[in-house]
Amino acid sequence: MAGAMQILGSSILALLLAGYLAQQYLPPPKPKVIGVDLGTTYCSVGVFQPGTGEVMVIPDQTGRRSIPSVVSFTEKATLVGYGAQEMGDTNPVNTVYDAKRFIGKRFTPEELKDESSRYQFKVAYTNGVAEFSISVNESFHVTPEYIGSLLLLELKKMAEDYVGMPVSRAVISVPADFDESQRIYTVKAAQLAGLNILRVINEPTAAAMAYGLHKVDVFNVLVVDLGGGTLDVSLLNKQGGMFLTRAMAGNNQLGGQDFNQRLLKYLYSRIHQRFGTLPFNKQDVHHLRQVVEAAKLNLTFTDSVLIRIPLSLPDPWQPNEMVRHSQGEAGGQNQVMMEETVTRALFEELNQDLFEKILDPVKEVLTCGQLGPSEVDEVVLVGGSTRIPRIRQVIREFFGKEPNTSVDPDLAVVIGVALQAGIMSGSWPLQVSALEIPNRHLRKKNFI
Repeated sequence: MAGAMQILGSSILALLLAGYLAQQYLPPPKPKVIGVDLGTTYCSVGVFQPGTGEVMVIPDQTGRRSIPSVVSFTEKATLVGYGAQEMGDTNPVNTVYDAKRFIGKRFTPEELKDESSRYQFKVAYTNGVAEFSISVNESFHVTPEYIGSLLLLELKKMAEDYVGMPVSRAVISVPADFDESQRIYTVKAAQLAGLNILRVINEPTAAAMAYGLHKVDVFNVLVVDLGGGTLDVSLLNKQGGMFLTRAMAGNNQLGGQDFNQRLLKYLYSRIHQRFGTLPFNKQDVHHLRQVVEAAKLNLTFTDSVLIRIPLSLPDPWQPNEMVRHSQGEAGGQNQVMMEETVTRALFEELNQDLFEKILDPVKEVLTCGQLGPSEVDEVVLVGGSTRIPRIRQVIREFFGKEPNTSVDPDLAVVIGVALQAGIMSGSWPLQVSALEIPNRHLRKKNFI
């Protein structure tokens, strides 16, 4: 009997020693669950890396860590991401974006007509839901969840290329105000892409996790999420590792695209002032949009940028000494070089009223939560538009303290979702725990 006990004890000791040595010297297991942020404007995918305890946001083949949430149908192929985005001006009717605004949502005919009036692609009313009308070789309809599945399939491929093995399980984020139907159809989109969703997590909760707030002593957390097309403000209460969404407000027609539009409108006015006409060539319009986006990004880091772009303009045109030009060979067209210096001060002046609108939902959630600005323990910023210095200044002045900007705002949600994916996969040595308390009766107030 004593011999048997001795053998058993030796076996247990050997197993413990093997486990210790495995953790110390063997490579960590491959990630089993991915985290997906299916955003309105951009989407990304990440994995928790057990060996480092960090999240890797997976880049595409060109090294970019997010892809545009755009799908374009052409005669030869269906393009997803950056390739689709390039078709926005040349193939606008068959290029679908913002599909997340429609997924799982029910509309009246009047509501859908109003919602779809902002887009060049055609939106059809089908038994209370939206479908997109595509006309390439033949005419057909596609659903918002199908568009989402194409984006998710692209993210899945990126993840599989990175981990070197098939991926079939994921955690996905949704806006906190998504109702049950919108969540179900988001999961359906993932299933169409071959992904089994283990958990759906709210975007503000994911962002709070990315900032590490599940591990620090805070209670009232305000998340300001300002992306390319929407503004969402959420007030979270945190106790231990649990988050409760206490109040929400936002503006689903305010984001980086609106700031771009103000600058684009200004450039159009300058072109008309100098040449007496406006660009009509689709390629020129597309390039103008590109330089406007680049200028906005550069003005985050510098005080001024020089915009310089060749244009093909119709007659009449009125050159001045500030513009280099040459007569074009094509009838009625003139090749000109448009140059304009844009300062940060000008950009802020063009968008000042929009920047101030950000505070409307902030004030609303504080009123709902019966809190003053000084009672908010942490203000975290999410979404690329929160990089704009003037926006950070508006928030800082309102709260009387610096917002937390320690995490890349473009990647905060996907980092948090990937952390939750790590928890779900049981990856070691992950030592965090975060649960989300659902609030089914909560609805977001929109400021339009």
